[in-house]
Amino acid sequence: MSRNLVEPVPCTVLRISKENANEVTFRVASDIKPIHGQFLQLSLPKIGEAPISVSAFAPGWLEFTIRGVGRVTDRLFSLTPGDQLFLRGAYGNGWPLEVLREKHLVVITGGTGLAPVRSLLQEAAGDSSLFKTVTLISGFRNSDSILFGSELEAWRKPFNVFYTLDNQEIPGFARGMVTAHLDKIPLSGIIEGYNLLIIGPPAMMHYTALGCLELGIPEENIWLSFERRMSCAVGKCGHCRIDEKYVCLDGPVFNYRVARNMID
Repeated sequence: MSRNLVEPVPCTVLRISKENANEVTFRVASDIKPIHGQFLQLSLPKIGEAPISVSAFAPGWLEFTIRGVGRVTDRLFSLTPGDQLFLRGAYGNGWPLEVLREKHLVVITGGTGLAPVRSLLQEAAGDSSLFKTVTLISGFRNSDSILFGSELEAWRKPFNVFYTLDNQEIPGFARGMVTAHLDKIPLSGIIEGYNLLIIGPPAMMHYTALGCLELGIPEENIWLSFERRMSCAVGKCGHCRIDEKYVCLDGPVFNYRVARNMID
């Protein structure tokens, strides 16, 4: 019997890790098998639900990195290991691994935008044959908002990494927004062999994509992840509709040739 994708399933919280002052990662017991870049709906009875990207997964568990921004997430932050929350999904189209595989990969993230691509980076770190090279440019507001600190450090070995803070410089992190560091992309004249993934706030994705186009990177080689006011996750409520596209169904990952026309 196939699983009902709109029925919330109770799941046990296995571990809660505080990433920084505002973000927490929950590890939840689950047999759901997502693909990189998908999201699930997390809910608490009588409180509500929220769409959250999967930030890591393995057989038997999923991880979600959550920022406290409202009633549902605030109540989630009150949970402890052993408590239950409800999941439904996974939903949406993830990163197009069939297109990305065995090519050079550049990942550019801003703030919590690192979470939706974290699981893909974890796989790439463990499998050097997945991509020819991986370059990660990841920016944060300041030192208090850095995510996945131990993994950022570990990724220095298998990847080309450039970490930035908007208005601060500390060891291992340059100063400036990611758009100021696009020259770090090692194109080496092989533009057609690169794919770029851009994840972050809308303005960051917009100007980063424009900067990459100025470097000569073709539109079809750029991919973005939208996370916009998703509610039902199955294309019925219309909250996430941008023109004729439903982010929950057609995305959240879009090629730039589509995304450039999605004016939000």
